[in-house]
Amino acid sequence: IESSTLNIRRNLISYPALAIIKKLKRSGWDAFIVGGAVRDLLMNVKPKDFDIVTNASPYEIKGLFRRSRIIGRRFKIVHVYIGNETIEVSTFRKFNVSNSLDSYGRILRDNAFGSIEDDVKRRDLTINSLYYDPIAERILDYHNGISDLRKREIVVIGKVKERLVEDPLRIFRIIRIAAKLDLTIPAKLKNLMRGRGALLENIPKARLSDELLKLFVSGKSLQGFNYILELGLDKHVFPNLGFFP
Repeated sequence: IESSTLNIRRNLISYPALAIIKKLKRSGWDAFIVGGAVRDLLMNVKPKDFDIVTNASPYEIKGLFRRSRIIGRRFKIVHVYIGNETIEVSTFRKFNVSNSLDSYGRILRDNAFGSIEDDVKRRDLTINSLYYDPIAERILDYHNGISDLRKREIVVIGKVKERLVEDPLRIFRIIRIAAKLDLTIPAKLKNLMRGRGALLENIPKARLSDELLKLFVSGKSLQGFNYILELGLDKHVFPNLGFFP
């Protein structure tokens, strides 16, 4: 899709993100802004973070940018530092094909690189599976994410039960995005989120705290917290809440 037809305001795009994409493309690699930043740009909201994906490996990315470092155990990514901004640059990845799962089915280690088509299948929500090339000025929309965004509806890619088990934090991610952008969570999806709330108890506390912090500083914390109460998730993440009047 030609991005010029979607009224994206280029002044909302981070200069460091543009610079990184330009350098990757000049070096012969594919590179796209992906996920939440594209979603927010389409809704005329200034993105807080810009994530970039490419077919270059982490070591090839690091070789291009002097101020960068490889981080991550579950999946290696590169942090590139330009000015006072940190841009996360990831290599296209594919579905986990190893047995790096815990007893609940949660993915523990996932350093499997792939193509953009592989990467698309791994995305959690249709509205997060948009790939934007600001140089060529085009958006790749593999899952009708733009249509779902216009309908203001949350749609999970693939088998919902499996996606929530693979990473239960997707439950909070759905809540945060729905609250932030005033999107609808369909009743069937709510029921599946409610039924898998217990899986949140097995998430490492650091990851859980980070996701909750994002929700509570999003500017729509009350809406998000009301979702937590509605779905009965509070008993899994705030077990002492019931002791207060």
